[in-house]
Amino acid sequence: MNKHHFLSITDFTVPVMERIFEEAHELKKEVKAGKLRKILSGKTLIMIFEKPSLRTRLSFEISMTQLGGHAIYLAPSDIGLGVRESVSDVAKAASRMGDIIMARTFKHETVVELARHSHVPVINGLSDMEHPCQILADLLTIAEYKEKLAGLKLAFVGDGENNVTHSLALASGLLGIHFSVASPKGYAMLPQVAQAATKLAKTSGGSMIQVTNPVRAVTDADVVYTDTWISMGDEAEKTKRLQIFAPYQVTQKLMKHAKPDAIFMHDLPAYRGNEVAAEVIDGAQSVVFDQAENRLHAQKALVVYLLGVV
Repeated sequence: MNKHHFLSITDFTVPVMERIFEEAHELKKEVKAGKLRKILSGKTLIMIFEKPSLRTRLSFEISMTQLGGHAIYLAPSDIGLGVRESVSDVAKAASRMGDIIMARTFKHETVVELARHSHVPVINGLSDMEHPCQILADLLTIAEYKEKLAGLKLAFVGDGENNVTHSLALASGLLGIHFSVASPKGYAMLPQVAQAATKLAKTSGGSMIQVTNPVRAVTDADVVYTDTWISMGDEAEKTKRLQIFAPYQVTQKLMKHAKPDAIFMHDLPAYRGNEVAAEVIDGAQSVVFDQAENRLHAQKALVVYLLGVV
């Protein structure tokens, strides 16, 4: 994929990711100190949404405001992407006017098609295949708490066939993280993603395993991560999924199998009593709102990098 787009976490090399983390750290320090560099003055981000969002819209829109630029929100009813107007025509028109595009779509093919026909960088704000912007913020958060990434054990408990799981696995493979996934039978990661993550891990010194036993996945983990069992588009299977995934709730008992200083992560929105117990997500090990805030800082650095400003 064009190096000027960010559709998958694997679109960036490790040195590029490290550069983005460094920039995110500096931008975060500046915000905390009340200093804002207006380095995106005159720049416009076009935000295309097929799915509703809280953190994605807030983080990108506030990023552009704080950096002196502007963001335009386009709701599903504003475009009718692929229905009222073709994806290719939307990409061509938007990229003639804006400087960068972010799209939050149902199908990964949609964001790929946007990138194929765009004259400006396109960011995957979420698709059914990956959620790379979330994972940039997650990695920034882990590094803040653990002061390293390579060699850590990251355990995901829940739906393996999930965009967050996919991007976490690929990022772990790139960065030398030991990634373990516990999912019910029939809900494993897509084979092509698992194979790609395993191949990357062989080069980086990381590893990847998929199991059905949550305790096995979480044992000695530095990071325990979960996500909703019912993603947008899975609502028709809600009753079935609640039954199948019940043994995969992250509880205090399960967290005790991780390292004593393990952190708990969730990309939100969370459903207490389903994928995670309230005492875990609201407890001392939880860093979920640090993750949420770091969406802002990581995406600032991402946009600045893609626009070649620094």
